[in-house]
Order: sequence, then C-alpha cells, then structure tokens
Amino acid sequence: MILQTILLIAGVMCLIIALLLVLRPMWVAAVPAFAGLLLLHLSYYIAVPMGTFIFWGIATFITVALFYLSPSGEPDGNKSSNLYVGFTAMAGGMLGILLAPRLMVLGVVLGAAMGQLAYSRTPAGRWMLTPSTMFWRYFAAKCLPAIVAVSIVCIAIMGIVIN
Repeated sequence: MILQTILLIAGVMCLIIALLLVLRPMWVAAVPAFAGLLLLHLSYYIAVPMGTFIFWGIATFITVALFYLSPSGEPDGNKSSNLYVGFTAMAGGMLGILLAPRLMVLGVVLGAAMGQLAYSRTPAGRWMLTPSTMFWRYFAAKCLPAIVAVSIVCIAIMGIVIN
C-alpha cells in the first residue's frame, strides 16, 4: 500500500514536470510524461494496455531523436511560441477528453496547430510564414514533442478519472 502511494505521487509529479517542460522546454517533455504513465501503471492505480505503452514509447523515442537532431531555439532566440503551443495543446486535450476520449489525441494535435498558427500571426512569429515549408518544419520540430507529451498526460488523466 505504501509503495503504491509512493509510485502514485511520483507518477503525478512526473506528469506535472512534463507539463512544465512543455511550456518551458529545457529537455524532452515526453520522457517524464512516459515515466509518469509507467509509474501510475505500476502503482495499479490505472491500467494501461501493452499496445499503448509500445506506441507511446516509440513516440517518446522519436521525440528524443527530434530533440537532438533539431537546432536549439528559434531564429530570433524567443521561446514564447512554447506557451502558445503548450497551452493550446493542453486545452485541446482537455476538450477532447470532455467530448469523447477517442478524440483526445485529435484535440491535442488541433490545439497545437492552432497555437502555432496563432504564434505565427504575432510580430515575433512572422518569420514562420515566409516560406510555407518553414511552418511545417517548425510543426515537426516543436509541436510534435508537445503533442506526444500532452497526449501521454491526457491518457494518464483519463485513467485516473475512469478509476
């Protein structure tokens, strides 16, 4: 019982750290999110199928590879786009959970895309719209890691709510 409580608390803390890393990235937010999901599963508080672990483990590995292969920062050194992408991805995930749990990942993807689009309309994000390929490169480099992390956190939230 005590070990389960410790694993539950450690899992929730990992999920909170992952959400903070989505907003202020210093490292890949998907790693603590996946660790939190694993700890919550080991605490027997939520039950996650093996296929879900395999899929999101591969997605976490891909985001780590993207992190190391992508250039650091933005061209102007600004990091405010992470706030746009992070908050809208979280809002999209919560809206997806409320509407239908099957739509949760779609809500996260649409939320992150809308956040990036909103950021590209600000003076700091105008550089993104010049060639259209820049928008999609930025989406792959910055939004995909946020999408993976927020989706894993939303899966854990759904497991907690259902339990």
